[in-house]
Amino acid sequence: MSEIVRIENLHKSFDKLDVLKGIDLSVSAGETIVLLGSSGSGKSTMLRCVNFMEVPSDGRIYLHGDLIGSEQNGRMNYRESELCTLRTRIGMVFQHFNLFPHMTVEQNVMEGQLTVLKRSQTEARDKARAQLERVGLADKALEYPARLSGGQKQRVAIARALAMDPDVMLFDEVTSALDPELVGEVLKTMRQLAEEGMTMLVVTHELGFAYHVANRVLFLSDGAILEQGEPQQVLKAPKTKRMREFLDGHSLFKLPD
Repeated sequence: MSEIVRIENLHKSFDKLDVLKGIDLSVSAGETIVLLGSSGSGKSTMLRCVNFMEVPSDGRIYLHGDLIGSEQNGRMNYRESELCTLRTRIGMVFQHFNLFPHMTVEQNVMEGQLTVLKRSQTEARDKARAQLERVGLADKALEYPARLSGGQKQRVAIARALAMDPDVMLFDEVTSALDPELVGEVLKTMRQLAEEGMTMLVVTHELGFAYHVANRVLFLSDGAILEQGEPQQVLKAPKTKRMREFLDGHSLFKLPD
């Protein structure tokens, strides 16, 4: 499989706090990689560096083999115009939906296409309807966000990101703000995307999703990848004490035999 994203020696610091301490990762086309770890381990910061919502303190990120930014005097420099283009190719869905309340569902999915990609109204509407159909919300196109459940809002946010035709999708704790009974519908949509071959990096505490859907699981601790591998290996036979402690904290999670 072709490589979509490559991360080399990624570091991120906030003042004197080192959050990421040398992350190396290659993501192939069609892979679903789940990032696990306790709060503060660096998972979300890593995702935000991949689409440059946070600018790395050090290290290099490649998309389709092309280095993002340019090196000058041993430091990476980034042009905002380059990063804006990059963000259209790397879709991101957040814990909070960030939908425009004054726009219909369809208009929310159209907005980025119109303002960023400069698509025509007709093209943007057709794409919006196709993506809403994809996430099971075609019948909600003309509703306003206030009339949707949390799970439906999150699926609209996914459709909005998909409408930009990204090369890779990033999901940052997208079910953590939902009522438990709504989590399943969002995970079902994400599983469908994985089965369709969408390349995805997913930060989640949903270990069942990690076990059944991920191609690889990464466990982050203190800003570094402590363990990684196939979910059956990482989740059923962890090698480190820290990983075992993390799994013990999810006492309701039962792995199949």
